[in-house]
Amino acid sequence: MSKPSHVYELIIIGAGPAGITASIYAARKKMSFAVIATNIGGQVSLSSEIENYTGFQYITGEDLAAKFQEHLERYKFELKMEEAQKVEREGNLFRVRTDVATYLSKTVIMATGRKPRELKVPGEAELKNRGVTYCATCDGPLFENMDVAVVGGGNSGLEAVLQLIKIAKSIHLMDVALQLKADPVLVERAKASEKVKIWTSTRVIEIVGDKVVTGIRIRRDEEEVLLPVQGVFVEIGSVPSSDMVGFVEKNNWGEIIVDCKCETNVPGFFAAGDVTSVPEKQIVVAAGEGCKAALSAFRYLSQR
Repeated sequence: MSKPSHVYELIIIGAGPAGITASIYAARKKMSFAVIATNIGGQVSLSSEIENYTGFQYITGEDLAAKFQEHLERYKFELKMEEAQKVEREGNLFRVRTDVATYLSKTVIMATGRKPRELKVPGEAELKNRGVTYCATCDGPLFENMDVAVVGGGNSGLEAVLQLIKIAKSIHLMDVALQLKADPVLVERAKASEKVKIWTSTRVIEIVGDKVVTGIRIRRDEEEVLLPVQGVFVEIGSVPSSDMVGFVEKNNWGEIIVDCKCETNVPGFFAAGDVTSVPEKQIVVAAGEGCKAALSAFRYLSQR
C-alpha cells in the first residue's frame, strides 16, 4: 500500500447526492481535494423511478446518477474509485485508508450514506430492482394496482403500507414479532384499510420469480404459504455506513451526529447525508447537506 504523497485540503468519502454536491462546491471554491468512492450515485442508483427530485418530474435512478457524473466531469479534481476502509486522526490531519492506498487531508467530509438491511433469503439479491425494493417513497408508484408485500412491522414498514394503500391493489404486511412494533396510530390506520392483511409471527423464507417477482414464500408457525405478489418492500431498517470512523460522536443508531453546519464533535471532520443524524433520508436533503458540508470545510480552512 502506497504512502501519502501530499496532503489534501479536503477528502470527500462517498459519491452519492451528498458527496457529489460537496464535490461540486469544493471544486467551485478551488479547493485541493479528492473524492473516494466505489460508485457514482450511491443509493440513487437503486431507485427505478424518481419523481420528487427538484427539476425532474420523472427520472430513473440510473439516469440521475449519470446526470450527477456528467456534472462532476465539468470540474478538475482527483476521483479515486476505491473502497474507503478506515479513517484515523493523525495530529491535526486525517488519514484515509482504502483498499489501494492511504491519503492524508486537513479536512474530511463523510458522505457514505446508508445500506438497507436485507432479508438474506433466496431470491432477494437476484430480484433486486425487479420487484424487490427498499424504498416505498421512491418506488411505490411503480406498483399501481398490483399485489405487494411489505416486510417489517416498525414505523418504516407501516409508513410504507400507508403510502401503498393509495397505490397498490392489496398489501400483505408481515413481521417476525408477535405484535407490530410501530406507533399505535399507524397500526390502527393500516388495520382500517380493507386492502391490508397483517401477518405477525411470520418469517420470509424465499422471494419467488424468474425475471421479476411473482411471489413471496412465508412461514407462520409450522405452515408455509406462497403469496402471489408482484412487489416486495423490505422495510426492516437501514444501517449507516459509519463503521470506518471510530473517533466521532454517534447516536444509538450509529449515525454521525452533526449540527446545522454539518460539523461533528471533531474539528475539521464533517459529515453529510444519510450517514448523519439529520432526519428525512431523501435525495434532495442529502444534496443540500453536501453543499453545507463543503462550505463549512472551506470556511474552516479559511479561518486557519
